[in-house]
Amino acid sequence: MGNRILVAPAPHIHGSLSTQRLMLDVIIALIPALAVSVYVFGWNVLLITAVSIGCCVLFEYLIQLLFVRGKQTVTNLSAVVTGLLLAMNMPANIPLWIVAVGALVAIGVAKMPFGGLGKNPFNLAIVARVFLLIAYPVQMTSFAMPSTEGFVDAYSGATPLAAAKAGLMNFAEYDTLGMFTGNIAGSFGEVATLALLLGFIYLLVRRVITWHIPVTILGTMAIFAAIYGAVSFDTPHLVSNFTLFHLIAGGAVLGAVFMATDYVTSPMTPWGMVIYGIGIGALTMTIRLWGAYPEGMSFAILIMNSVVPLINKYIKPRRFGSKK
Repeated sequence: MGNRILVAPAPHIHGSLSTQRLMLDVIIALIPALAVSVYVFGWNVLLITAVSIGCCVLFEYLIQLLFVRGKQTVTNLSAVVTGLLLAMNMPANIPLWIVAVGALVAIGVAKMPFGGLGKNPFNLAIVARVFLLIAYPVQMTSFAMPSTEGFVDAYSGATPLAAAKAGLMNFAEYDTLGMFTGNIAGSFGEVATLALLLGFIYLLVRRVITWHIPVTILGTMAIFAAIYGAVSFDTPHLVSNFTLFHLIAGGAVLGAVFMATDYVTSPMTPWGMVIYGIGIGALTMTIRLWGAYPEGMSFAILIMNSVVPLINKYIKPRRFGSKK
């Protein structure tokens, strides 16, 4: 029959690193942000995280056991990463049954029907988050306020983006240092920008991801915000505050570093990654400034996930030996 050429879907891993090792690196990179979230919002963060991870692993195991033939894949830690990211996209006072519903959507709708790891066209955790945001908008937008004296589920408030969008508070009135270190309301994985950047550095050092997507997304957001601010405000100080506000508020860093860089749903080439990042950054700012939702990162990533096949088709590396 001659030689066979085996073609498999992404992720294509070169070298000795396994999928399990790569997923473990992502988990390690998220630990600082998780630790800050526990300190800021209380021990319930760990309960939500445990339920999310446990449900994702359980649903993948059961679906593969009952409906999908082949070797079990729960040991590669991909379901654990999905559960961790899903949890970090939720408020710290979310009901646990909603967490379980989100896990079912991520694994049972966005992953396994497409064939499992490497075949899903959209980021799993973001599909689940957007579904929950539409299905349970009250619970998904009622955020616990920071408390270092224990978890208080009755005390909630608006995120900086939501408050600014509604005109409740000007962006310049927020404590930038508090936003940077996690002392704000929001999904508990979004609030610790400094801890997320530490995770970004770890992933770069480990060569799990490259700089192209995160830097392009945040750079595009910064340019977009600076241009909008220059048109809207009179002083450079307000323009810089407005730009910095949008870079550290909401899910900008979490989305740019940990979700947009998903191997399966992002482009394969550096130039493709740059185009992808520009699209996410521009769409995020467009939704934030003129859309109905105060945050646009999740929607922007999903939209650009759908464009990835076209990017991969037309943005290709030059063939070895080719002069064109």
